[in-house]
Amino acid sequence: MTQDALPAPRALPQGRAWYRSGRSLLLVAALAIIYAYGWRVTKIDLPALLTGTRFVKPFVVDLVRPDILARATQIQEARIGVTLDRALAPEDFPVSSSSPQIEVSPRVAATGGRITVTGHNFRPRTSGVVLWSNQIGNTMQVGTFVTDGQGTFTTTVTVPEIFLGPAGGTGARQQVLAHVEWATGPLRPSKTALIVGEKIVETVFLALMGTTLAVLLAVPLSFLGARNLMARNPVGTSIYVLTRTFFNIMRSVEPLILAIVFTVWVGLGPFAGTLALALHSVAALGKLYSEQIESIDPGPIEAITATGAHALQVVRYAVVPQIIPPFIAFTIYRWDTNVRMSTIIGFVGGGGVGFVLQQYINLLQYRQAATAVWAITFVVAAMDYFSAKVRERVI
Repeated sequence: MTQDALPAPRALPQGRAWYRSGRSLLLVAALAIIYAYGWRVTKIDLPALLTGTRFVKPFVVDLVRPDILARATQIQEARIGVTLDRALAPEDFPVSSSSPQIEVSPRVAATGGRITVTGHNFRPRTSGVVLWSNQIGNTMQVGTFVTDGQGTFTTTVTVPEIFLGPAGGTGARQQVLAHVEWATGPLRPSKTALIVGEKIVETVFLALMGTTLAVLLAVPLSFLGARNLMARNPVGTSIYVLTRTFFNIMRSVEPLILAIVFTVWVGLGPFAGTLALALHSVAALGKLYSEQIESIDPGPIEAITATGAHALQVVRYAVVPQIIPPFIAFTIYRWDTNVRMSTIIGFVGGGGVGFVLQQYINLLQYRQAATAVWAITFVVAAMDYFSAKVRERVI
């Protein structure tokens, strides 16, 4: 047969386009309804990403300049009494002729009024702030200034709205403060860096102790939760079911909830966080350990059993040698995970660096918060690298 006589190749059957299938269109419509409802339930608001930029900008800016190194600071401060009630005389504070001092005009003022503050004997060419202090010592900034070459300044500030307390009380007596602060000496670790360093060490050991306590309980429970070892008679099957049920229940409870419970139980501090991580890790490690036991090679078990060995000998010589490497890998990985979890646990009083991070955020101290965030990032990255290397060696 010549080449010209060869039969023409058959054309492959053409499938129907998906959009012509009623089932496909029904599926697309169902997905559209599901995601439309999900969009509504989760209240997704994409324009808020732009309108809310001004709120997150201070934190993002301070994130790249954490409070790690600082110089020693020197402070100059002077105060003078003022009053918002003509019937009350303003307080006077003793000052020496060489110390910083301020004058206020007028010393009897009204809320919303303007007063002039003049300072003397301050550090030359240094910026400072004017503070208003109420009767209970709370202060607010009401102005700024820069001293001249002779250490003097003059500025005008507005009297803020102040709660004066009951009528006829002494709440009308207020104070005006001039505060000047400047850095001196070499750079050294800041106070924030020292606090965060101490708390990050506490975080690592909080996770370590929680993981260690979990391992001591999870290892024996994992043998009770392994089907191939326990489900051989009704009693063993019951123990297996109860153990697995315990693992499932405890894994479903978030460590954050457990930390709240233990904080109420034993008080604020790292002990509560340790107990929360330990209890959650018992369930997580117990499940991993038991599943590893169920996946071991049954050959050694059958061989040891055939020699007449009892149950403990079978576990000792046929099971344990097969599970040690993965048990070590699981344990190191869980320690790594607990370091991450302990940061969040600190937000509810469970100790560690999360506790101080929450305080910095609540006080809007973003540079200090950035120090804690970078410390957490560094430690988590180091723990991840360490755990990966250990798992490479033992598996």
